[in-house]
Amino acid sequence: MSQRIFAIVWLILCGIGLYIGWGIQSEFSYEPLGPRPFPIAILSLMALCAFILLFGKQEAIEWPKPYVLRRLVLLILSLVIYAWVFEWLGFPLSTSLLTISIALLFGATPIAAIISGPILGVVLFYAFDKLLDVTLPIGNLFN
Repeated sequence: MSQRIFAIVWLILCGIGLYIGWGIQSEFSYEPLGPRPFPIAILSLMALCAFILLFGKQEAIEWPKPYVLRRLVLLILSLVIYAWVFEWLGFPLSTSLLTISIALLFGATPIAAIISGPILGVVLFYAFDKLLDVTLPIGNLFN
């Protein structure tokens, strides 16, 4: 029953997303198709998967253990905080902090997490901003 409830909720969210995505307009044309097809395609695929889940074979559900649920909640909280501080702290610092928190959640040693976080933040910033020419915020904190 929980699979069907999840599928119905996901279909409703996909429908809302499709409605919002259909209204996306760009003030200038930077691609032949514009910005609308990508969200429409992704949401359509998610809706298809929800339909498969809704009408597919139902299996017995085994809920995760409490420590796994706790980690999932911390992961979601980390992602929400990342989105909240992204512009203020900038891409390199906020991505470094997110990488550290996710590494610790997945069992990395604190030293490995503290070393890999800033490296990933700086390398990804350079790759997107300089190599791919995708403008990312450096942060209001550093301006």
